[in-house]
Amino acid sequence: MPYIQYLVLFIALVAIELLYFKIADKYNIIDKPNSRSSHTLITLRGGGIIFPIALVIAFFLGFVSWELTLAVTMVALVSFIDDITPLSQLPRFATHVAAVLLVFYDLHLFSAAIWLLPIVFVLLIGWVNAFNFMDGINGITVLYALTAVVSFAYLPINEEHLPLLISMGLSCVVFGLFNVRKKAKTFAGDVGSISMALFLGYFMIKTITDSGQLGYLLFFSVYGIDAVITILYRLLKKENIFQPHRSHLYQYLANEQGFSHVFVSLLYAVIQLVINGMVLYLESKGALSLLFTIGILLFMTLIYLLIRYKVVGKIVLK
Repeated sequence: MPYIQYLVLFIALVAIELLYFKIADKYNIIDKPNSRSSHTLITLRGGGIIFPIALVIAFFLGFVSWELTLAVTMVALVSFIDDITPLSQLPRFATHVAAVLLVFYDLHLFSAAIWLLPIVFVLLIGWVNAFNFMDGINGITVLYALTAVVSFAYLPINEEHLPLLISMGLSCVVFGLFNVRKKAKTFAGDVGSISMALFLGYFMIKTITDSGQLGYLLFFSVYGIDAVITILYRLLKKENIFQPHRSHLYQYLANEQGFSHVFVSLLYAVIQLVINGMVLYLESKGALSLLFTIGILLFMTLIYLLIRYKVVGKIVLK
């Protein structure tokens, strides 16, 4: 795809996002802060709709399969409705299941070992929800997503999908223009975070199956560790893990410790980018083994627990 077409796509995405702002403002699609929010101002919700829109455009340009397009569009539509009028868990979960099955069909996973399917199913559903849970401060979702998109695009095995990855990267840049700020113009909403999570989960599975390298799971390690450890803490405290909260490490840093949202979001993205760079280097040298991957995950988890313990300890003493 010539560079001029990417420029046209970028301008079109900006125009679509601005049009959505007018619609959201007219129909009062807003996010009102509450006691569990990390923001204090009323903000337009659902600006992340630009992610599935970019994917649909990529479909008509011939960059992406109908299966992935339908899967992302389904979860985006239900999530957008949920952003406007909260839905029960049943329609949301049913849509996620249908979307995951479409991903399986697209990636020919139904021909894989039968024992593998439930494992991948649970991991993908878990990833989509964990990514959504992590969407709590300005910039964190889009910067982390952009880091992942860039990392996937760097891999030679994804070269034929480069136009799709660039298109989604451009949607991240457009959304970031209005979200990576001290006072965000818009939030991603579930429509943005869940659709992007499914897209990234698709590429993670595809990258692993095409390369046979489980080490690429480290591309999601920063989010994964924060999400999983936080869920475990909440379960130990007998909290409803599906209810909004402010107990992720990034939330403690942004809310109780007073670091700016953009700083914390950049911190998470930069740390993940460094890890991804290390993964890419080691794989190029043939040194990215399963044992090394597990070792890095354990080391990162230990560091995370130490930092979390120190931060929470300071908050308790206040």
